[in-house]
This record gives sequence, C-alpha cells and structure tokens, in this order.
Amino acid sequence: MILIGENIHIISPVIRTALLERNESVILSLLDKQKAMDFADLNVGPAKGELSGIMPWLCDITEKNSTLGVSLDTTNAEEMAAGLMCLKNPSKAFINSTSNDAVRFEKMTDLALEFKSNLVALTLCKDRGIPKTADGRLEIAFEMYENALAKGIAADKLYFDPLVLPVSVDQPQGLEVLATIKMIKESFDPPVKTVIGLSNISNGSPSNLRPLINRVFGVLAFGAGLDAVIADAGDAELIRIFKMIESGVPEKTSDSLYLSLVENMSNFPDFDNIEYDAEDVEQSAVMKTVDIIFNRKIYSHSFTLI
Repeated sequence: MILIGENIHIISPVIRTALLERNESVILSLLDKQKAMDFADLNVGPAKGELSGIMPWLCDITEKNSTLGVSLDTTNAEEMAAGLMCLKNPSKAFINSTSNDAVRFEKMTDLALEFKSNLVALTLCKDRGIPKTADGRLEIAFEMYENALAKGIAADKLYFDPLVLPVSVDQPQGLEVLATIKMIKESFDPPVKTVIGLSNISNGSPSNLRPLINRVFGVLAFGAGLDAVIADAGDAELIRIFKMIESGVPEKTSDSLYLSLVENMSNFPDFDNIEYDAEDVEQSAVMKTVDIIFNRKIYSHSFTLI
C-alpha cells in the first residue's frame, strides 16, 4: 500500500497563508509530520495569481528536505508541468489528477506521457458527474483506460480513483466505492491500480468519529484491492493499522479483527460469522462501523452508542 499524506492542502487557511507568503518553515514542519508516509500530496488548487509558481517551489522544498515522493495536486496544467520539470525523477511522481473531460484529460495525459509519471484518474466527467453505481464508475474508467493506452501510457501508471463520498451524506456510496475498487482490480488486462482520498468518507461526521470511520473504511478498501491511499498522516493509529495489515502480523487484540475484515473483503464479504469480542469497546465500535458502511444499519452521529 502506498501512503500519501494529505496534510499540505490549500483549503486550510493556515496553509494557504503559508503558501502565499512562501513560508518555508511551515512547509518543512508539515513535511516532518508526514515522514511516516511514502508521498506528500501537494494540493495547491488552481494556483493562479499570487500562487503562480508555487508548485516548483513546493517540489523543490520537498525533494531537498525529505525522503517523500511527490504527488502534484492542481487543476492547472501549466503549474503541473512546471513542478514536474523541477523534479529529479518525475517518473516516480503522481499527477493528481485527470477526469474524463476531453480538455483536462488531454492535458494531463500529455504530461503523464512526457514525464512517464503516475496518473490519478477520477471516475467522473461533466456530463455524467460521479455515477451512483459501481458499474457507472467502471464504464468511465474503461473509457479513460482505452484512451490512455492508445496514447502510449503504461497501464501500471494509471491509478483510478472511484471518488469516496461522505457516509453521513450518501450512505450507500461507501459500498459502491468498495465494489468499484474490486471491479477495477478484476477487469483490466493489463491491470491498473487504485487510489482513494480516504478522509472524504468521514466528512460531515463528528470529529470523535472521523478516525474510526476512516480506519474501518480504509481496512475494507485494502481488502478490496486498494493500491494507494491519500490520508491524514496525523492519524498515527491509521498508519500503524495499514502497515500492520500489510505485514499480516497483529500487534494488539483488535488487529486480529482488522485482519479478518481484510480477508473477508478480499473474498466474498460475509461479516456475520466474524469472531470478535463484543464486550471490547474498540472491537464493538469497529463492527458497528462495518454495519454502517455495508448499509446494515442506518447512519447517525451516535451510531456507536446504539
């Protein structure tokens, strides 16, 4: 599993100010907090006006002061190109991202081809939005796959993002995303990879519930075949769980439950027969979250108490 830190994001007023002021010390602090990750996602939005030129500046700081790889996250193709040009090895970087819209797809695939970079492909387009079903998302993925390969992009450079939506807003969509991951991993030859923005699943949920929802959904997505995740590097337990399930070696009592969830998800999900300690508060909360994600119980902000 490739771990990509989400913690440099222009939506944060503090980070936006740091970017506008070219405050290197703030960026260095954020990179240090993500040192357990493999990559840092550098989300600078459209990077217009005062933020023009910010991507090369960020890429340079990241390469010189950390061992993290770079995920360049901007809708501005010119800024993306400038960032890629300053990297020592752009073939290891992520272009985040393209959709299935013709203009954006052409620009971002041109860059992916030129720099041999990894390309995050979102399963959406303007005329269809984000499809409600796994089949709809897969259809868009097939279209992008065929067009990307026709341009000469290698299949293993494609990371499809089925677009996680908040469970508190559209509860059935969590299950559709898991189904989409499994379908994408099983449907392409040569095969492609998958990635999600994990924190989206808990947007709108109370702050005390967000880590639990993120962890359980992340484990289920891993079982479905997820290859990479954009996640909060500040959640040390989440990162520990990901590394634990990859090794397959439990470190604490609840880890055996997480490993059982992975095994079930990777085959034919049947969570009724999973053994766990219902008296254990953490394990009980995990299984209640599984029920929410699989629509077996109705979501509420107090679902762990029911």
